[in-house]
Amino acid sequence: MEDKFSAQRTYALVGHGGCGKTSVAEMVLFNTGVVNRLGKIDEGTTCLDYEPEEIKRRGSIQPAFASYQWKKNQHFLIDAPGDNNFSADLPYLLTAADAAVFVIDAVDGVKPLTKRCWAEVQKLNLPAMVVINKMDRDRANFDMAFGGLREILGIKPVLLHLPVGSEQDFRGVVDILAGQALFFDDKGGLKPGEMPADLADEVESMRETMMENIAECDEALMEKYLEEGALSLEEMRTALRQGVLSRELTPVTVCAALINKGANLLLDAIQDLLPSPLDRAQPWQGKDGAERLSASDAPTACFVCKTIADPFTGQLSVIRVLSGTVASDMTLANPGKDAKERLGQLLLLQGKTSSPCKETLGPGAVVAVAKLKNTSTADTLCDEKSPFMLEAPALPTSMITYALGAAEKGEEDKVYSAVQKLLEEDVSLKISRGDETGEMLLSGMGQMHIETAVEKVRRRYKVDIVLKPPKVPYRETIKGRAEVQGRHKKQSGGRGQFGDCWIRMEPLPRGGGYEFVDAIVGGAIPRQYIPAVDKGIQEASQRGVLAGYPLVDFKVTLFDGSFHTVDSSEMAFKVAGSLAFKKAAEEAKIQLLEPIVLMTVYTPDEFMGDIIGDLSSRRGKVLGTDSQAGVTEIRAHVPMAEVLEYAPTLRSMTGGQGTFVMEFDHYEECPPSVAEKVVAESKVEQE
Repeated sequence: MEDKFSAQRTYALVGHGGCGKTSVAEMVLFNTGVVNRLGKIDEGTTCLDYEPEEIKRRGSIQPAFASYQWKKNQHFLIDAPGDNNFSADLPYLLTAADAAVFVIDAVDGVKPLTKRCWAEVQKLNLPAMVVINKMDRDRANFDMAFGGLREILGIKPVLLHLPVGSEQDFRGVVDILAGQALFFDDKGGLKPGEMPADLADEVESMRETMMENIAECDEALMEKYLEEGALSLEEMRTALRQGVLSRELTPVTVCAALINKGANLLLDAIQDLLPSPLDRAQPWQGKDGAERLSASDAPTACFVCKTIADPFTGQLSVIRVLSGTVASDMTLANPGKDAKERLGQLLLLQGKTSSPCKETLGPGAVVAVAKLKNTSTADTLCDEKSPFMLEAPALPTSMITYALGAAEKGEEDKVYSAVQKLLEEDVSLKISRGDETGEMLLSGMGQMHIETAVEKVRRRYKVDIVLKPPKVPYRETIKGRAEVQGRHKKQSGGRGQFGDCWIRMEPLPRGGGYEFVDAIVGGAIPRQYIPAVDKGIQEASQRGVLAGYPLVDFKVTLFDGSFHTVDSSEMAFKVAGSLAFKKAAEEAKIQLLEPIVLMTVYTPDEFMGDIIGDLSSRRGKVLGTDSQAGVTEIRAHVPMAEVLEYAPTLRSMTGGQGTFVMEFDHYEECPPSVAEKVVAESKVEQE
């Protein structure tokens, strides 16, 4: 059984949006007999992009899973979305893989988003290989794409196959290791041919470089290379794989997925060079310092890397077997939920279709299980007698928030429950209620992410949702000092109401919050009524005075007052405190504060000037920039109101290559022109 697992491969296709990962996956599945025709993204016919929203936008919005056999060995493939809007769960998908196959676009080369994806691969210590796709496209530039691997990503690439021709003339490759030219036939197969004369010297030079790089990974080989000046083909193949497993070397091949050229080269490289689940260098790390070996004879443990809502089978949990073996109708524990789960039928996924798996599966297998009752994404399922919880990687924080409303009044609960179902499937979505506004808020990775989620809810659950930018959480404060009386007296027959207090209100430094000082002496106000004055002030401050926003950063000193032995009560003094607060706030010059966020924008160097100019036009203050390997990081303080819908602007300015994160930083005084507009809008809304 160990032989079977040692020949098994589990990998994730990774790369920036639009580089052709799904097309590469389609080419692989076609050449391994999983699908009988080569689907195309532009035609909406691929096996792995099957959601209506994916077909509409011609790109992946969720990960897809497939398995196939190559040379009688089982391979599991994970197609990870590359668009920044839909790639938040990439750390979970990479956790489920033993290696990454990085797809680079021969036209665009290495982009900033490529660098981010590569950083995730590095963070999880995964061996990787690169396939340069779209060699048949106009403006395909192999040298530019290959050069970016070393210059921008900082990796040590080992070129396996040098392309012969490019664009319309992409007709074959030279196998650098074997020193042999191979040409494509009409069906994408390969046949040996004569080495092009203009490539002979370049191939010889590249083979020499390859031999040096491989020898550097093994001391014994390096000694032999220095003594004899050459290594055998078998020595190079063996040492190359060891260099890949130790992450010292990254092999590179080429393809043109849409026209089915390069599939066999890629499949052979995956089988020959990438690790099996048994090659994992380190044990799986669990919580509380626990460890679990990636071995078939270890206790069973599985990681739930994704949850899919299937219209026919219901909820599907996609699991990666970390250790031990699993089979249909097995019962496992979910220690995180203190529950047991019966697995039912194991399903092998091929995009939207699935087939029953009757055999026992071991480490590395990626399969689906239907209708688990208490299990969600990032949970661990394990042997009841040997508990283990994987330490799941952290996910990025949400970048944008929108308010949700029902198109028809009274359907708010339907909207909430429908969106809640979607959250089980997409861990990067968050739903909440605005503390001050009461709005239903949906947070995600970008505007397109939120819009796509709303489209999906409308289609699946027939609930019409209105999407609108959330309200900006402005604040009010005071700039001056005031001493006022708050007096509440009411007589209407029988016992009346009487409360009388004098307060001094003064500003606190920004972020100072609220401070109440009891300075009553001589029993001017009985002790039992003083907390009521404090409560009245606090409640009134939450409603604000100028525009209905909470008033912050002020100090109140209660220094005098009077009471009535019969008519005074806690309620009367609470009202008196509220009246005193409003009068004092108006006298102390109310100022509107706006929230300022700290933004970090990542962009190719050539767009830096445009982005800084745009941030300045949004009243932003640039704090600094840092440029590395063609990518500039811009840090700036910007009013939140100016960047509620920044994502589409950045996408437009950078051709989809820019990304950003933002977090609340502090409050600042609103400029008079902005404050007037906010106050006017607030009055209209209140009316």
